[in-house]
This record gives sequence, structure tokens and C-alpha cells, in this order.
Amino acid sequence: MAAPESFGRYDYVIAGGGTAGCVLANRLSQDPRIRVLLLEAGGRETYPWIHIPVGYLYCMNNPRTDWMMRTDAEPGLNGRSLNYPRGRVLGGCTAINGMIYMRGQAADYDHWRQLGNAGWGWDDVLPWFRKSEDNFRGASDLHGAGGEWKVARQRLRWDILEAFRDAAEEIGIPRRDDFNDGDNEGSGFFEVNQRNGVRWTAAKAFLRPARQRPNLRVITGALVTAITIDGGRATGVRYRLHGEERQAAADAEVLLTAGAINSPKLLELSGIGDPDVLRGHGIAVRHALPGVGRNLQDHLQIRTVFRVIGARTLNQLANSRFGKMNMALEYALRRSGPLSMAPSQLGIFSRSDETVATPDLEYHVQPLSTDKLGDPLHPFPAVTVSVCNLRPESRGTCHIRSLDPGEQPAIRLNYLSADRDREVALKAVRQVRRLAGADALRRYAPEEILPGPAVSDDADMLAAIGNIATTIFHPVGTCRMGNRDDAVVDERLRVRGVGGLRVVDASIMPTITSGNTASPVVMIAEKAAEMIRSGNAPAS
Repeated sequence: MAAPESFGRYDYVIAGGGTAGCVLANRLSQDPRIRVLLLEAGGRETYPWIHIPVGYLYCMNNPRTDWMMRTDAEPGLNGRSLNYPRGRVLGGCTAINGMIYMRGQAADYDHWRQLGNAGWGWDDVLPWFRKSEDNFRGASDLHGAGGEWKVARQRLRWDILEAFRDAAEEIGIPRRDDFNDGDNEGSGFFEVNQRNGVRWTAAKAFLRPARQRPNLRVITGALVTAITIDGGRATGVRYRLHGEERQAAADAEVLLTAGAINSPKLLELSGIGDPDVLRGHGIAVRHALPGVGRNLQDHLQIRTVFRVIGARTLNQLANSRFGKMNMALEYALRRSGPLSMAPSQLGIFSRSDETVATPDLEYHVQPLSTDKLGDPLHPFPAVTVSVCNLRPESRGTCHIRSLDPGEQPAIRLNYLSADRDREVALKAVRQVRRLAGADALRRYAPEEILPGPAVSDDADMLAAIGNIATTIFHPVGTCRMGNRDDAVVDERLRVRGVGGLRVVDASIMPTITSGNTASPVVMIAEKAAEMIRSGNAPAS
């Protein structure tokens, strides 16, 4: 077999043009002496529905913008296999996600530090959240202004959601104006990564301003197939472009930014991982790291649905020709209205019981409903009240299926396998029912459709949850950071035992954050860029 064609030498080769890859490409190429190559297997973000916020409905499960992955059959979900969307364009999942700006809780990061990850406590990471932020509130001790990552208020209002907020207050959940000050307990309207009613992706924020720099090269359609290693050090990558095998050399480091699903896959294809997994596929062990592909975590959302009366919801608008015309006109003229909406508007963070120190439940309350994600909206007015366990104890795995770098790995989440997760799921549905039964909602007469009022005892409820629960698209943890035997990277995100190689994405999280995960990945990449530059400063 002929050697792959050389594609030149760079200081840094970034494998993956998603959220973290776009941040790193920007920050590292700010120094004109540093040569950076960014490789993205997907395409450019030219599909119009990427940019219209409600277009996530047309971007997920669309091969143009989504890798169309699926989980293995999940025993905890009654044997169902779930669609598992992952962004297939520059900007990665920020091109198809819910746009919610959420940092998580201060306790999440303090826990990372307590696990032995120096420099990752809340006080350590807050400056890196602020660095790239452009918050509508302006600059403060908690928020940044003028950065690349736009944070805006949503540009529409629903009376039914205001009533749900009143209901939350009625059952003891306070109102909160800012979910991102380190304590997100309460109810409020999610802030979003948008600019003037248009989706704001990591590619727009970080890559677009850097594209004209002569020291940055961006190649799309480039599927990285392996990391090259010589003498225990990463020296570059191999990749496939237009059916041809190529390679690029990295004089300083290879930066793996392929995400919690594909980063462990690339490590395994390169001979880095659990020896049993590697040998099972006939791969020579270049470096044994048993933790690769383990510790997979995700937020499982339980989608309860309530039919209502006397309320305006998206169901009526989207099922009416006149409603569709009005929505299109409102967005065209003012960049507002339902076409500008994120999948979720109202958020509620609460505790499943009094023993929990900080909120462990997150609600996404939506003025719309379907039988399941991807189905048509119901023909009657209804609201979806999704609730997820923010700190699941269930752990899964993500390992290669074959030697084909184009084949998705085996994604096994093991949802609801932990006793505590089943307990929290039951408590979550009971809390939802308390919420829906509050006096503040009486005028809308909420009628439970899913899981349904006939479902009452624990066994029936767990079975019903297994039928209606689904991912909220937050996989993390498969290349965990730490100093334990199962850790893959150290606190500087260097792959343990391999020189010149780092992982910078959601896979490094030792435990999942208490909220949506896109902006924590931006923070991780900001912090990583500084660690990389300070440790590998070029000669003057």
C-alpha cells in the first residue's frame, strides 16, 4: 500500500471542527508564528435551516447536518434504540443544538477540583467563561461583554409558559433571573446563543473571524482515520479527503476535538485504549489506557405532555396555513416569533428531594407537543414538560465496532441502570404532576397525555418512563480527566503516557455538568488554548 500523500507540516493539527475545534483554531492562530490545520469531517454550515433557530427541527436526523448516529438497544428504555444527533458541519453540535446558554453549577466544577483536577474549580473556570462571552447584560464580575460567544434573551413570549412559572413558584421553586451565576436553582427563561434572532454557532463566533489568517488552514470533508505515533509521541494524523489517503505532521501537538463519541473512537483506531478492546479488533496496542471509551454520561429527559385549553401553543400555529404564514412574516420582518425560538424557552431547576444539596432536576418547558421527537405536532394545544436528572449515576461505554473509521462506534448509555437514577426518575414525574396541578394552571385545565394519569405505581411508571424518555444530547466523559487509573487525560488535558497529544472536548469531563453542555465546552477550549500556548511558546 502506498504511503499517504503528505499535506505539509503544522505546529498544531486539530482533529474535529466542532465547538472546541473552532475555539482552538481561533486562539492558537492569533499568534502569526503558529501554523494551524483544522480538519472537519463534515461540511460548511451553508444549509439555511442551520441559521433559523427553529430549524433544528430540520437539521437533526438530516444527513446534511447530522451524523445520524443511534445508540445500541437500551435495557433501561425497554430495549429501544435512540437517535443520537451529532453535528456534521463546522461548528459541530452548536449548528443543530437547542442554543441554550448554560454553565452549570459552581459545585460541578468544585467537584472536578476535589477529584484531583487542579485548576478546574468554579473560581478557576469562571474567567474562561467570561473571556469569550458577549452577554446582553454587559460586563460584570460574573459575565463578559464584547467576546465572540453571543448570549441573548429569547425574542418571544407565551402566556402558558408564564403560567408555568407561576405554578413553579406556587410549589416552592423561586424565580431566578440568571441561571449562570453558579447557582441555577429556580425558574426563568433560558438565554440563548443567538444574534438578532439568528443562531450563533461556534463556527460563526470563533472560526469566521480567523478564516483569513494565512497561518490557519481549514479543510472540510476530511475524515481523520488515525493519529500517527512515533517513539511514544503523536506526530500528526492520517485522514481521508475525496477518497484519497493523506497525512499531516504536527511539530508541537495533535489536538483531538472530535467530541465525546468520536474522540475515543480515534484513540482506539490509533492503538490507544483498553488492550482488550484493541486486541478484539486486531489493533496493535501502542499505549494501554483502559479508561478510553468508558465513563459515558448523558442527561436522560422524561418527556411528559399535557393537553391544555384556552392557550396559544405552537401546535395550533404550525398546523394552520395562516399560522405558518404569520410566523414566517414575523421572522422575516423582525427576526422574532416562533421561528426565532429555541426548542425550550422556560427552564426550571429544582431538587428531587430535601436531601439533595443543589438542584438535580432540570425542566425544559415547551409550548408544543408530539408523541415522540421527530413526529408531527399534535393537532390540539399542548405543552411538553421535559425533566432530566442532572447528575446521573448510570455509566455507559463508547467503543469502536470495526476498523472502519467511517462507522459510528457502539454507543451504550446504560440509562437508568443505577438504582438512584430510577428513584430520581420517579420523583421527577411526581414533581411534574405537582407542578401541573398548581392553581396557577387551573384555567388551562392541564390533562396528562404522557405518561398518562392511569400510570401510578412505581413499576408501571418505570415502564412508562422507559417508553417516553430520550436523550437530551449531552454525551460527556469518555476520555475523563484526572489522576485515577481510569483517567485518560491529566488536568492539562494531555493524554497520559503519550507526548504531543491532548483531548479538548466534552469527553474530558469527569462528571457531567448540571445543565446544557455546549458552553462548558467553549470554556474548556478557552482554558486549553491558554495551557497549550503557555506550555509550547514558539521561539522568538
